Amino acid sequence: MRVVNDSEGNPLAVGDEGNGRGLVIWLTGLSGAGKSTIAQALIAQLRARGRRNVELLDGDAVRTNLSKGLGFSKEDRDTNIMRIGFVCELLSRNGVIAIAAAISPYREVRDRLRLRIPDFVEVHVSAPIATLVDRDVKGLYKKALAGEIDHFTGISDPYEEPLAAEVVLQTGGETVERSVGKLLRALELLGYIPARASAISAEEEDRVVEQLRLSGRAQETIALPHPAPPENHAKSPSGLIPAHGGELITRVLGGRERDSAIDDLERYPSLEISPRQWADLELIATGAYSPLRGFMNEREYRSVITDGRLANGLAWTIPILLLVDGDAAAEAKQSERVVLRDRDGRNLAFLHVEDMYRIDREVLAQKVWGTTDANHPGVALLQEEGTIALAGPIEAIRLETSSLFPGYRQTPAETREVFRDRGWRTVAAFQTRNPVHRAHEYIQKVALELVDGLLLHPLVGYTKKDDVPAEVRMECYDVLLNNYYPKERVLLSVLPAAMRYAGPKEAIHHAIIRQNYGCTHFIVGRDHAGVGSYYGTYDAQRIFDEYTREELAITPLRFENSFHCTKCESMASEKTCPHGPEHRVLLSGTAVRERLRSRAEIPREFSRPEVVRVLQHHYAMEQSPEAA
Repeated sequence: MRVVNDSEGNPLAVGDEGNGRGLVIWLTGLSGAGKSTIAQALIAQLRARGRRNVELLDGDAVRTNLSKGLGFSKEDRDTNIMRIGFVCELLSRNGVIAIAAAISPYREVRDRLRLRIPDFVEVHVSAPIATLVDRDVKGLYKKALAGEIDHFTGISDPYEEPLAAEVVLQTGGETVERSVGKLLRALELLGYIPARASAISAEEEDRVVEQLRLSGRAQETIALPHPAPPENHAKSPSGLIPAHGGELITRVLGGRERDSAIDDLERYPSLEISPRQWADLELIATGAYSPLRGFMNEREYRSVITDGRLANGLAWTIPILLLVDGDAAAEAKQSERVVLRDRDGRNLAFLHVEDMYRIDREVLAQKVWGTTDANHPGVALLQEEGTIALAGPIEAIRLETSSLFPGYRQTPAETREVFRDRGWRTVAAFQTRNPVHRAHEYIQKVALELVDGLLLHPLVGYTKKDDVPAEVRMECYDVLLNNYYPKERVLLSVLPAAMRYAGPKEAIHHAIIRQNYGCTHFIVGRDHAGVGSYYGTYDAQRIFDEYTREELAITPLRFENSFHCTKCESMASEKTCPHGPEHRVLLSGTAVRERLRSRAEIPREFSRPEVVRVLQHHYAMEQSPEAA
């Protein structure tokens, strides 16, 4: 086994998953080549392997926060890259894997960084200009090629390709998964991360080894086994629970199909959809809504709102609809396909229009939310949408994930792979749109006594205005997991769904999604997905009794309201504690927010001090950014 040393000269054996050895992974390439996408996918894989100390410095984010005011002259570009390199060097010295994703067009400045940073891996993310033009929804490449934009890197300004990069990724002809697989294998061969069964072919591995030889680092590589993957790996979940309906169904185009779809975009009408609708589309595309292939037709819609089941009898309680107004419906009616895009124009998908029908908002509201009260946030959102449903299968052409949570946004296929790698056969999912306080921590750890692993799966799509913002919640989760949970038994990953606040109906909906992510158990506490007093305290638990194991395979874990009892001197619930309310440390959400805003004390028995500090800072910033 190859041995390396830390910054103080202490030996670190390669093979220790949490050895804390830092390095800099520098992704360079033209705009649109896929640097940020690959970086985020790489972070997800590294964190799934137990490396939480991974940070991304994305070129666009750095320009906004670290290099504001710099232009695009060669001198300013070099200054920007050196600043990124300086931060990366500091991070790597302290055991962090720092990933930089920046065009960094000039070879000389990249080579200066290589000389300065001991553990530096250069990755050339390459794609043909024709591919970059196809990917560019803003049309900047076409304008640059037409001479309408000056100083455009790769067209009117030079891009100097690396001469000896450790890794070369040809993203024009390979999937993100293959690219990341090659990069991970190179890091394994160089001894930076422990080796696992290879996700790439023997031929691809030979090319990875050859590139390391060309980079001059062949002498640093270690010999690794290359076991063949098991037959039918994609279809054999190694004991994991099957997806809802038996098959994980994804609707993302790749390769030639994607290229062909891009060529066809201008032939069809285009429709901008809301962030909540795009969230549904993403969940269909990645398989989180299996067995759905698209937005529901009228038959499925009627079956769901009437029986709480799909037409084939599988449990399903929330209709997945693409609601539009009359103008959009009239335009869609003229074509067999519609191009769906988000508000930024970055994400694109085809909808194959097979059905079009009108819904009654009051009927839908009553059936799903149990009320037509416009003060209910779910009903209020429904009122903002159209009344005509477009239905049919979708095909995602471009699915760019948010840069807010790099490394935490895993698809169902990716979480299932993590569960397999960690040997988890039973996994409990915890759904949340709130910070995790001691009561949540208690029920999560009780669940961990029963299963192999915990998926902490916060929802990061639309929530109410008074809910704590997702980025603040993620900071809370991180400090909690880093200090109070066994890291090897918990996976933190975000769910890009929108809240509907549909109480019991949404509890079933959330359970189905988590089964598709590979979970066998789903934690259901008091008033799951509820709001105000619209639902009974434990209605979200009772609804599971309406479904058989054939209709819904995931198992609910039902928990009573939890609290700290000063008499028992421990966390407890109404099932386990005989003492009265005067001994229970309980705070309402409103009371917590008031205390945080006034910086009043939050009892340690209610919330961990690290979580309280994060929340106090958020509320201080909200009230007075200058004071904070």
